[in-house]
Amino acid sequence: MPETLSARDKIVKYLGENDISFADIATMYGLAKQDVGDYLSGRKKNPAGNKLIIRIISDFKIR
Repeated sequence: MPETLSARDKIVKYLGENDISFADIATMYGLAKQDVGDYLSGRKKNPAGNKLIIRIISDFKIR
């Protein structure tokens, strides 16, 4: 599985700068808040987490 640290860091920074909470992301993507937090912190690393990270980057145009 590819390493997602830099992508996760960019997402967390973007969310903070735009006052978007993990709960907001969880609601938007139909996930549990805990799962979003685990994926974005790196506690949970699996294909579903990678897909979420890629989708958030794409949907929010994070570069």
